[in-house]
Amino acid sequence: MDDEEADLREQIFHNNVREQIIFLLLFILLYLFSFMLIEKFRRRDHEDLLSADEDEVKVYRISLWLCTFALAVSLGSLLLLPVSIVSNEVLILYPKSYYVKWLNSSLIQGLWNHVFLFSNLSLFVFLPFAYLFSESSGFPGYRGLRGRVYETFLVLALLGVAMLGLAYVISAWLEGDRSSIDALLNLWTYLPFLYSCVSFVGVMMLLVFTPLGFVHLFGVVGGVLVKPQFLQDLNEEYYVYSFEEETVRRRMNNAVSSGIGYISPEPMYPDRGDVSSSSIDSVKKDPQDTPLLRLRNGALQAGLNERLKKIVAMRKEVENKRKTSSFQRNVVYPLAMLLLLALTAITVLMVIQNTLELLIGIKALPLSTRLEQFTLGIASLSKLGWAGATLDTFLILYLYVSSVTGLSLGLRALGVTPRARRTPLPRIIALCGVSLAISTAMPLLAKILGITNFDLLGEFGRIEWLGNFKLVLLYNAIFAGIATLCLVSKFTASVRRELYNRFKWVAELFTIPEDDPSIELTALNPRASADLTITEKIEPDKSE
Repeated sequence: MDDEEADLREQIFHNNVREQIIFLLLFILLYLFSFMLIEKFRRRDHEDLLSADEDEVKVYRISLWLCTFALAVSLGSLLLLPVSIVSNEVLILYPKSYYVKWLNSSLIQGLWNHVFLFSNLSLFVFLPFAYLFSESSGFPGYRGLRGRVYETFLVLALLGVAMLGLAYVISAWLEGDRSSIDALLNLWTYLPFLYSCVSFVGVMMLLVFTPLGFVHLFGVVGGVLVKPQFLQDLNEEYYVYSFEEETVRRRMNNAVSSGIGYISPEPMYPDRGDVSSSSIDSVKKDPQDTPLLRLRNGALQAGLNERLKKIVAMRKEVENKRKTSSFQRNVVYPLAMLLLLALTAITVLMVIQNTLELLIGIKALPLSTRLEQFTLGIASLSKLGWAGATLDTFLILYLYVSSVTGLSLGLRALGVTPRARRTPLPRIIALCGVSLAISTAMPLLAKILGITNFDLLGEFGRIEWLGNFKLVLLYNAIFAGIATLCLVSKFTASVRRELYNRFKWVAELFTIPEDDPSIELTALNPRASADLTITEKIEPDKSE
């Protein structure tokens, strides 16, 4: 009997060691990938290696390491649902395989618990410490890092007290029966409550960014892949840029060789620009600005040189597109668009189905009520078996990609988009915090929308607002409505624009004054109005 207990304890010990080793290896991989990602975007100047102060270098690197840790945790939270679903299906397909014995329920449960713990630490401790540490100046009377560490811990402690007080006030406002001294002194209850507030904010952000990402992904794929010939005439674009490049070069050579600092003879319509100006200049210019072809001296040469660089870049881009194979243009592009359209349609239909099932009472709320130990490999998560689970995994990954794409639009609108080798440390800290808040809300989003039947494990499934029926039902309805509206607006934009132009033209016809025949001629026949204008310029004034 003692030998059996010793063997059981030894087996539990070895299983625990194996799980910790797997967690460590996974974290190392995620940390290395996060470090390479941050190294690509961080600014390299006096803040880091070129600083003469060693303390500044240490502070910068410690803050950077904490940001890398938070980004690794956010990547790990993105992998929770896909890894769990795939693990469950693998154990169903190969229940007695020797190579998957390490894959068990305890491993997946521990992964969810570790991600939840490190997410809270990163959100409420590591990232605030990194920002305060990088902005600290140190207490007077202390030299080196000691003064800055003391100042950071003091400010962080004051911030923690303020956050705990705010959490107590909010919880007392929401649940009056818990507003007692015992609840105030029980600090451990505030961490899940604060995390539930952060997750709620992240889910609300995903309600906006994910439908926008659905629409923007079509543009991203269309910009990466080459369109078919019937949608885009690459030969015509190539000849346009080639001829314009030759024209600009000739103008530059004439301005330099003749010694005059202006275009001679002066063009008739200098404000209309060149043929490719609309595709090169994305920003509208002020109509009061001097046109490029009317500039003089050095301003003319600098403007022509800048336009030449843009034209050459566009010509090379079109030339590279011309070299792509017909298979990629005629097969890969339509298949990619059809795949995006199918994934979006399936996602919206599943959300509508989940809304109806919640309304009828067939589907349970995403709040986990599981009391027994979670076990993998018992039953498939989909009625279609491993095929349905694979589809669920792809839909979850598609939701992730769409959310990140929509988030990039929001960051671009705010002007805080990370740029390669030019992103300062405070912006990196803020972006890591936003990515962590959104990535930890991703499993909640997939469960709320009914994309998967996998139950949220650990503290993720105990978030209280997941049990609010009205909130979950309203969220599904709003998500389905916004996604459908965005898709309809995307695919009917050109038709609506053409209809608007036609109605505007008809409205202008009915608002023409009767005593002005030239305006009537302009509205009915633009070419005739142009001939009339030229005739007025040529004929002399008879009154003189």
